[in-house]
Parts: sequence; C-alpha cells; structure tokens
Amino acid sequence: MSSWRTLLLRIGEKCPEYGGATDLKEHIETCYGVIWREFEHSKDDIFELLLQCAEQLPHKIPLYGVLVGLINLENEDFAKRVVDTTHSILQDAIYLGNCNRIRLLLRLLTGLMCSKVILPSSIVEVFETLLSSAAIIVDEEAGNPSWQSRADFYITCILSCLPWGGAELIEQVPDEFERVMVGVQSYLSIRRHSQDIGFTVFDSDEDKFLEEKDFVEDLWDRIQVLSNNGWKTDSVSRPHLSFEAQLVTGKSHSLSPISCPELPEPSTLLTAFSRGREKHQVQLKYPQRLRRLNIFSSEKAENMQPIDRFIVEEYLLDVLHFFNGCRKECASYMVGLPVPFRYEYLMAETIFSQILLLPQPPFKPIYYTLVIIDLCKALPGAFPAVVAGAVRALFDRIADLDMECRTRLILWFSHHLSNFQCIWPWEEWAYVKDLPKWAPQRVFVQEVLEREVRLSYWDKIKQSIENAPALEQLLPPRGGPNFKYIIEDSQEGMEGHTLSKELNSMIRARKTAREITLWVEENIIPLHGFNVALEVVVQTFLDIGSKSFTHLITVLERYGQVIAKLCTDQDKQILLLEEVSSYWKNNTQMTAIAIDRMMGYRLISNLSIVRWVLSPSNINQFHTSDRPWEILRNSLNKTYNRVTDLRKEIQSLKKSVLLAEEATVKAMKEYEAAESKLDVVDDQPVQSEKPGRLKRLKGYVEKAKDDETSIQESLEAKEALLARALEENKALFFSLYKSFKDVLMERLPPVSADGKLPKLRTANVDSVTIDSEPSTMDVDHDDGKTDNSQSNGERVFHSYTTGEQEQWCLCTLGYVKAFSRQYASEIWPHIDTLDSEVFAGDVHPLFRNAAYAVSHFVLSKKKEKNIKSVSGEIRVYVLMQVVIPV
Repeated sequence: MSSWRTLLLRIGEKCPEYGGATDLKEHIETCYGVIWREFEHSKDDIFELLLQCAEQLPHKIPLYGVLVGLINLENEDFAKRVVDTTHSILQDAIYLGNCNRIRLLLRLLTGLMCSKVILPSSIVEVFETLLSSAAIIVDEEAGNPSWQSRADFYITCILSCLPWGGAELIEQVPDEFERVMVGVQSYLSIRRHSQDIGFTVFDSDEDKFLEEKDFVEDLWDRIQVLSNNGWKTDSVSRPHLSFEAQLVTGKSHSLSPISCPELPEPSTLLTAFSRGREKHQVQLKYPQRLRRLNIFSSEKAENMQPIDRFIVEEYLLDVLHFFNGCRKECASYMVGLPVPFRYEYLMAETIFSQILLLPQPPFKPIYYTLVIIDLCKALPGAFPAVVAGAVRALFDRIADLDMECRTRLILWFSHHLSNFQCIWPWEEWAYVKDLPKWAPQRVFVQEVLEREVRLSYWDKIKQSIENAPALEQLLPPRGGPNFKYIIEDSQEGMEGHTLSKELNSMIRARKTAREITLWVEENIIPLHGFNVALEVVVQTFLDIGSKSFTHLITVLERYGQVIAKLCTDQDKQILLLEEVSSYWKNNTQMTAIAIDRMMGYRLISNLSIVRWVLSPSNINQFHTSDRPWEILRNSLNKTYNRVTDLRKEIQSLKKSVLLAEEATVKAMKEYEAAESKLDVVDDQPVQSEKPGRLKRLKGYVEKAKDDETSIQESLEAKEALLARALEENKALFFSLYKSFKDVLMERLPPVSADGKLPKLRTANVDSVTIDSEPSTMDVDHDDGKTDNSQSNGERVFHSYTTGEQEQWCLCTLGYVKAFSRQYASEIWPHIDTLDSEVFAGDVHPLFRNAAYAVSHFVLSKKKEKNIKSVSGEIRVYVLMQVVIPV
C-alpha cells in the first residue's frame, strides 16, 4: 500500500488523543504534505478513499475535515467536489432510509463546516429541512404520527451533530442556530413519549421504564447540559482550531437544498391494528440504535460528562458496525478511541446492550462474542474483570431479565467460557443448588453448564466446577442414548427386541425403504399394533444414527420414507416426537438436532411440534429447562427462514425476468435489423445478410425466449411455494397462540373483582449471608493498585420466594412476548383474525398483554397530559417555527 494511503487510513493514531506521542498538528501537516505531493497523479483515488475513510472511520471525521480544508486552500474544485458528492449521497440515503449513512454524512458535513469548507448557514438549512419534516410527521392533523420513528430519527441526527459543530454554529450563526434549538424544543413538546414496553430488557422495570425519558428526550437533556457548558466536550477532537488562521482564508462552499421523502397517506382504516402495523413497519426501517443497559452502579461508571457518554457510545457502535467481519481490527479500534478517559465499563455496557438489544441485535451474536474475546486479550489487566462484573450484575437480576435476553445471555456466556478454558469462580454461585428448581438463577447455571458440555465434554466441565462440587447436581446427564431394546439376557426374548434386531439386520443387508415399509405393514402392525411398529422403527433408526450426526443424516435420507409412511397425520407425528424425546432423554442437543432434521425432511410438521411442545408431557418443564423452548424456537425459525429465503429468491427471479426480457428484446431487434437489410440485384430486392448469420440470430432469439419462459416459470413456481408457505405460517401462529391460550388459561391466577391484574412477582426479601472470600472485580490502574467491589468477606444472597406456579406463568408469558416480538412481521398480516378468534372473549389480560406488548404505542400519563394541553393556536405556532423559519 502506498504511503499516502497508509497515512490517510492511520491518520491521528500516533497522536496523544489516540495514545501516541506525536504532535497532532505536525502529524496532520505531514499527512497533508504527502497527499499534496501525490495530488496531481492520484486525485481521484484520494477523493474516493477520503470519502470512504470519513464514512467508515467516523471517529476521525474532524481530522479528515481539516485535510479537506487544507486542500481547499490550494484546490477549491476538489473541496467543492467533496461537498457536492457528500450532498448527493446524503440525498439518496434520505430517500432510501439508510440510517447509518444519513447520520454519518451529516456529521461529515458538520466537520467540513468546522474546517471552513461549508458555510454554517448551509448546515442550518439542512437541519431546518429535517426539522420541518419531523414536525409535519407528528402533527395529528397534517401528518401521520405512526411515522414518528422517522421523525425521531431526523431529530436525533440533528442533535448528534451538535457535539461536533455546536460551538461553531453558535459563534458564527447564533440567530439561525437558536431557531433550530427552539424548533427542536417545540418538536419535543408535540411528539409522543415513545417507550415500547415490549422492548424492555428487565421486565420488572416496566412501570419505571414508562416514566423515564426516552432516547430522544434523554439526548436533548444531554445537549442542554453541553450548551450550558459552553459546548465544551472532552471526547470530540477539535484539530481545526490549530489551523484556524489558515483555514479561514479558504472559500466556504454552499450546500444545495435537500428534500425529505413525501409522507405516506394515513391508513383509511383508522383502527388500532392498522396504525400498529404501520408503526411496526416504520420502526423496522428507522430502528432505535441503542437501548442503554445500566449494568454497573454509579460509582463504577467512568468520570465523564453526560454528552461524553453519548459520544463514546456513538464511537463504539460505529466501530462495531463498520468492522463487522474484522473482529481483531474492531477490537483494536474500540480500545484506541480518541478520548482522554478510561471507558472499559461503558464499552462493556454498550456491547451487552447490543447483545441484548430487542427486538434483535444488528449482527449475529457470535460477532459480539468474538469481539469480547479479543477485547479481553487486548486489555488483559482490565476488561476481563469488567466483563465478569457485568455477568455478576446481570446474574443478580436474572429473574427480571426478558426470556429472550436470558437465552442470549446463556448462549453468550457458555461460548465465552469455552474460549477461556471454562474458568469461572463457580463457588460464588454454589448457593443456587439450594434454591428451588424453578429459581431463575439456578436454571441459568444449569443451562450454562449444559451448553458448556455441548461445546466441550462432560468430564472437562465437571472438572471446571471442582471448587463448587455442589453444582455437580446441575450438570446434565452424560448424554448417552436411551435405547429401549438394548440387548440384555433377561430381555432377549421380548418381542420388541426381536423385531428391532430383525429390522437392524434388514438395514445392514441394504434393504430398500419400500421393502422395510412392506415388512412393517405386513409383519408388525397386524400382529403388534401401530404403536409397537412406530416404536421399533424409530428406536432402531435412531440407534443406528446415534454414532454421529452423519450417521443420523444417512439413515433419515435412506429410510425417512418408512417413517413418513407410518406418520401421516399430526397425532402420529406427536407419537414420533415422543419416541425421539425418549431415546435422547439424556441429551437435549441430540433431541433438538434429530427433530430439526426430521422437520427438514418433512417427516414432522411444525404444527405437530407446536402441539407436542405445548402438550402435558412438556409444559411442566417450561420454567425449569430450556429443552422444550429450544425445540419450539428451532421449529419457528426454520419456518420463518423458509419464507424469508423464498422471498429473497422471488426478488432475485424478478430481477432475472427483467434482464431476460431485455435480452429477448435486444435479440429480436438485432434479428429484425439483419432481416430488414436488403440489396437490389437486377432491380429486385434480395436479402443482403448471409443465411448463416440470420439463422444464428434467430437461434439467439429463440434461446432468449426459452430462457425468459424458464425464468418466468421458476418465478411462478416460487410464488406458489411462497403462497403455500404463508398459509402454513398463518396456521402455525394460530396453532401457537391457541395452544398458549389453552395452557395459560388453566394456570393464570384470576383477575380480581375490581379488575386489578394479579401480581406474579413477589419481592425476594429473604436473604442469607455467607462468609466467603470477597468477590472482586479488580481493574488495574496506572499506579498498579486495584479496586475491589467488596470491602469485606461477606456475601449476601437472596433466596427465591416466587412460587412454582407463578414462575411457570412468568416464563410462559415471557416466551409469548418473545415470539410475538421476534415474528411480528409475519404475525401482523393476521392480527385482526387472531384478535377476533384467539384473543376475544374471556381471554386472560396477562396473556393478551404479553402477545400485544410490541404493538402498544405507550404514553406516560405525564406526557399524554402535555400533548392534550397543546391548543390549536400553540400547535400552529410550533409548526410555523419549524416549517417556516423567519
């Protein structure tokens, strides 16, 4: 890589702001000098890399802004090109709804304004355009409040630029900037407080959550504090101040106006569900980027101003976004941010907030797992202890954690431990053995150990908990199969053993599936009945396939039709599931794998799995084991993924159809043009093209038409499959909610006569104090000292006082909410029918609330009162302030 490219990519990394020793001004001048020497030869390459770096290394935007400002002194056309291109990309991003690009390009424009490349008034005009669009959206009469997520995003973009350029705006265009601030405040007075209780990580915090400020309100408060502090912040580099005398002599360019997409017309069906469906679709396009987790106590938080927390969060999220797939580079940039204070606690909170982000994290959980591993290796003296502290803090509140978040935490923690030799001070949690079997902390430890066994082996995990031998009771069984026909002398003559042995011999003799099916139908079912036939076939097949995953796949591929012939309806498939569960009763992983493979081969339907999981044989495990939930999750995921894949294939085929049509038209034109060429011979028109070429062109036309027809037929076939899959989806979710309704209605406590909902949670006030070594969360400081999270050797543990039935209800309702949230896009098209057929009548309010948690547009009483108090005259004034700036 050439030197100027390296300097551009690594700009600032040797300076004090990034932990180096090189003077920042000298470094920028050196970088500029090298770039300017190569400018004439590599102008276009410099332009492209500069914009790419500014967008993908956004924490360096102030540095890139200064570079463009210095180039602007010598070559105004280059700077003008940067401004115009950024504007063009921003405009496209606004219409496409590319949130990350909009936010970062606005920050880049702000950085260019600080370096005198763009006029401050142009930035204000951009802000006012976004502000007016946001104000119109939330207006009840002129707009469509269902699109408030887009309006909030626009306001967040404006506010998030101010730490980088607020000081310059207030200094250079104070009146215009003040108008923007008044407009934002006016917008906040008419928007609805937006806190979706369906997205709370801790269920017990719902009431507190509704009273807290939402993300936009919180950011506005931080900006207010920043304004009162004179727009001074420690976490934003301001290199342009060192070059101000030079930059001020350059020409400042103006930005062309931007426009926002037209607001869709409000739905003509003004029902709660139509508004909720629209709101859900908008939230998918303009999601909330961060939902803060306050894991650590206030004394553990780093010493930083409120706005610094927001800025560092932005830096961290940007690095996570742009370095997805480059885990080591990601960790390197995360530990080297240009801030003058330590931020390990905030870094841990931010990463965990993404792992537990609802409805889903931006990237696959494995990415965050790998980043945490690399951060522990990059900061061995600090970050492992911080991560351990976060785990302990989340463990203490595990009873309140959303069920989906609890599952994610179990998967992450077990994977994390497997990368660090399964080392953990389990003796701290040994007390959970004495808790009820349904206590969330006990279940958490049990599930983590079970997942660790999957990633390692049983003896290794047993050895890892040798300091807490009491926890051996929570280890899963050793995981061997439970074959009913294992050969023993006393059972040799039993009919099942004989039949299984004969079937095994037939398989070893390579008998076909048809031959085995005939043998079962003629020799087993008439004499012993269907149940014995199914038991013999399934137990024998699973035993042959138990040696490895490959053996299982082979036996299902070769003899799956035998099972399919036997299990032709849901009732028989449920018996099949019982047999699979019985054979692998000691191995949850193999149970899930076998059922998943059988579903993949269409031996078991998703409806059968739903019925079986929510049947009496499994519901008693709902609050003590993840086993039934894992099987149900796999089934729903497989169904959802099938629909998603079909949609992607249809989109691809539609593009292919258009290309094929264009190819056909092009081939036809070439053929017709060749055919129309005539020469005059003896005063008679004759074909001028050679017959061979005409024949070849005609062949191209026919081939193009055949290709077009083939692709069109493939598209129609995929669309038919999608229609069928959507019908199956509808039936699946109806079955799921009806089954949930049946099991919950039997167990949920009744509503009181005055309509007050029953309290399922009880305060866990009973505690026990245990003398032990202090549980420390040691973080190395520069002086070599450590901080301990405990000051003495006593640890206080709370017993769990929630009853078993209440805990069962909490877990089951938690999964209802989790499934409703995860598959909301597939459920919304059927919500009206579900509401009338499943949730109507005397359905329990707690069940209804759990299913509809993500569809409620919640207003706190305080905010609702504020909204109603805005009179027509005030509303008109507010809109005039932000739509028609004076």
